[in-house]
Amino acid sequence: MNDPIDRLRAARPAHLGDTPVDERTRAAELTRAMAQPRQERRTRRAPGRRTIARPAWGLGLAGAAAAVTAVAVAVTGTGGTPPSPSAARTGQAVSSSESPGSSPGRTAPDGQVRLSARTVLLAAAHRAAGQPDETGAWWHTVSVSRTLFRAEGADYTVVDRQRTESWTPSATGPEQRQYSGSQSLGAQPATPEDEAAWREAGAPAEIPVVVPGKKGAKLSLSTGPGEVQKGQAPLPDGDKVFWLGRNVSVRDLRALPSEPDALKAWLLRSYKGHGTESSAPMTRDAWLFTVTTGLIADMPVTPEVRGAAFRMLAGLASIEVTRDVTDAEGRAGTAVTIDEPEASAMGKAAAGNDGVLRTRLIFDEETGRALATENVVVRPGGPQAGMEPGTVWNSDVTLESGWTDDGPAS
Repeated sequence: MNDPIDRLRAARPAHLGDTPVDERTRAAELTRAMAQPRQERRTRRAPGRRTIARPAWGLGLAGAAAAVTAVAVAVTGTGGTPPSPSAARTGQAVSSSESPGSSPGRTAPDGQVRLSARTVLLAAAHRAAGQPDETGAWWHTVSVSRTLFRAEGADYTVVDRQRTESWTPSATGPEQRQYSGSQSLGAQPATPEDEAAWREAGAPAEIPVVVPGKKGAKLSLSTGPGEVQKGQAPLPDGDKVFWLGRNVSVRDLRALPSEPDALKAWLLRSYKGHGTESSAPMTRDAWLFTVTTGLIADMPVTPEVRGAAFRMLAGLASIEVTRDVTDAEGRAGTAVTIDEPEASAMGKAAAGNDGVLRTRLIFDEETGRALATENVVVRPGGPQAGMEPGTVWNSDVTLESGWTDDGPAS
């Protein structure tokens, strides 16, 4: 069983039974999985353990696909902010590679103070830790993922959009269940230039696209929205819902240490020298960055732990912060990234292509809340072949993330 889609199908969690999952969803999940370990998903399949799904059939399948295909694309860039064509949205870079004892900023020739990446992250940590600590019956998240595909036999790119919603109970036990819903929002040309080419091709409502990793695969993306697919499943092991280097429960997350060094030590107990879904080597800092951005993005940790996570990121080598970055929903924020050229080179060899991606977390400096995680093309290759450096290849935008007492509608 060497075909990636067949492996994805075989890796599907048994509890989903005959719930239909269309080929479009499978292909989108495989595309995201092929970017591993560039963005370790917050919900994972641990070696030797059952798949933990968030949502029940969506991200769990992506994690399973990554585990069985072991395809690795590099997490990082070449040492600087990539060029910014019209398809990408970037801003002003703040100085990187700040050591813990370095100056909090420098004065530019124009007389303005340029803050260091460390200073920006420490300020975000302070604000994140100061947010109210609220809990409820359910941890509720809503996100929209976007992935670029090249149209087959045509010279344009489309962006496929998927909306995901999930409810995770705060209570544990065999009677508790997690709920999810997903919907395709339709595909559309990625840029005005792509739209012009699409219209020249007759503005088809169904767009055949190239499926990365499956030679000769046929996939057609609709420009219209699909039906909402709902699912539910018991909590694996009675309480394990999230992946943070290993399977963890809501209770585990709420009990994480709120001191940066202690949090770092807790996380590093799961570090084995490689990505969490791949055997491709990954340095400790890159692994910590990947896992920690997942923690910040959509996990039910306390404000103090979220603040500790930002402080830990501030202490990593080679971090870079870019202000005035706009996510796919048009919201302005600040992005933090890390470069890992050595792991990049090894990951490329494992993946069989020379593509390099940079993973970044976009967050709101005023609250420390995550806005989106993105993968930006630094050097095109593999699924990103033909894309300009600086293109946002895929993204997950967090629309809602927080506690509520209102459960899913039946």
